[in-house]
Amino acid sequence: MDIQFNKNEDFNKLSVSDLHKRLAKVRKGGGEKSIQRLHDQGKLSARERIDYLLDKDRDFIEIGAFVGEGMYVEHGGCPSGGVVVVVGYVSGKQCVVVANDASVKAGAWFPITGKKNLRAQEIAIENRLPIIYLVDSAGVYLPMQDEIFPDKEHFGRIFRNNAVMSSMGITQIAVVMGSCVAGGAYLPIMSDEAMIVDKTGSIFLAGSYLVKAAIGEDIDNETLGGATTHCEISGVTDYKAKDDKDALDRVKRTMSKIGDYEKAGFNRETPQKPLKDPKEIYGILPISRTEQFDMKEIILRLVDNSEFDEYKEGYGQTLITGYARIDGWAVGIVANQRKVVKNKKGELQFGGVIYSDSADKATRFIANCNQKKIPLLFLQDVTGFMVGSKSEHGGIIKDGAKMVNAVGNSVVPKFTIVIGNSYGAGNYAMCGKAYDPRFIVSWPSGNIAVMGGAQAAKVLLQIETASLKKKGEEISKEKEEELFNQIKSKYDEQISPYYAAARLWTDAIIDPLETRKWISMGIEAANHAPIEKSFSLGVLQV
Repeated sequence: MDIQFNKNEDFNKLSVSDLHKRLAKVRKGGGEKSIQRLHDQGKLSARERIDYLLDKDRDFIEIGAFVGEGMYVEHGGCPSGGVVVVVGYVSGKQCVVVANDASVKAGAWFPITGKKNLRAQEIAIENRLPIIYLVDSAGVYLPMQDEIFPDKEHFGRIFRNNAVMSSMGITQIAVVMGSCVAGGAYLPIMSDEAMIVDKTGSIFLAGSYLVKAAIGEDIDNETLGGATTHCEISGVTDYKAKDDKDALDRVKRTMSKIGDYEKAGFNRETPQKPLKDPKEIYGILPISRTEQFDMKEIILRLVDNSEFDEYKEGYGQTLITGYARIDGWAVGIVANQRKVVKNKKGELQFGGVIYSDSADKATRFIANCNQKKIPLLFLQDVTGFMVGSKSEHGGIIKDGAKMVNAVGNSVVPKFTIVIGNSYGAGNYAMCGKAYDPRFIVSWPSGNIAVMGGAQAAKVLLQIETASLKKKGEEISKEKEEELFNQIKSKYDEQISPYYAAARLWTDAIIDPLETRKWISMGIEAANHAPIEKSFSLGVLQV
């Protein structure tokens, strides 16, 4: 191994170490004191509940662990958005689990909480996965009610999705393990089965204080909406559990009796490990996002037996396309090549840039994968489409539009890994969040933005200096450099993978060595949902 490989390896391992430290902090939720208060009430924390519920011998993946990071600071923060979401296995059945984290503002809903809950339901709907709600929430966070209550993608959309999933035959199980108040009270009752934990669970449209204020009635919360009331008087809930573990055991028994599902039929053979060591990815991936590297070397360390059947290898070389297997599942891979290559005319093409020929190749390949019913995997390290008169005269917009059209109309499940840059229209063409990947995750090296920090800072600096000069201010070299650094610093913060993950632009930040697990579990989830429409590109400017 050369010196640069060792430098890359050290840098990337430190980035992964930082990732794990951040995850450890996030997983403490509202903090040890808040968790202890839950224990004192006889309750498990959200993560303890999930840990007890999931099958111990199976993998699971967490959606949105970093959601809310750095947000709502003036309100005390909102670790993981105040809700924990995982895709895992309960009694052998793959499912989505959503657990309110009562250690964070009593499980109250911030705006980002609503977005994360809707993402969990979207995963269940797209993949026809059973969904289990572990309810323990004080409801909408009132100081921010205008940002969570009335709009289409706000709180009420949750219950609309409950109704849609019920009509689709997607199993929904709710366990009320703490507060379940106001509009949130509809969620468990719109599920197929509702359980409630005695003495700690409660369901009501209005608590005792509000009842007193509204109609003058004196009543305690337990009598108003506790387990005995709803299991023996109102009939709102189906089962009463003595404690958290008793309730979760009943969920396990219920899940064990669910029948098999109709499969989409994606191809899978016996899983094989890569022949090339995946840990070498740390040394291959460069420190700087501007440095060149061979993306094929990354691919060979992700796929089974390190076997990759490349499609149109000598054409459109700034995009790599081809077939492989990941954990036994057949996949079609579309990846940005990050080294300078020569095209068929002998011209140099920049790595990470999409040219007309590479866009044309990708469009055909995506169509082929749809024809063959092969899931698509996008490996992003893209700075955008090629610009300049030669590209414009050659129809780069037309060819790029074809690729975007193919991605947008693809009917096979898509998965996206942000390995490096994810800039501008390249983000769209390589199946960014707007193009409905089943999962989209980033490595710690991933950056998402309209353009790179230095380029953006130069553009913004030109605008800023022009504005100052109009006001009659003289801009010295020193002042210009100071402005540039200020703008670039702010922009660099916004292209961080943690900034993206906090806003749920990506589902997770992962160690590169977890990539195979995410893709395998993602295709297994997608296999629950048969493809119901055919692939069509629609109208194209040929």
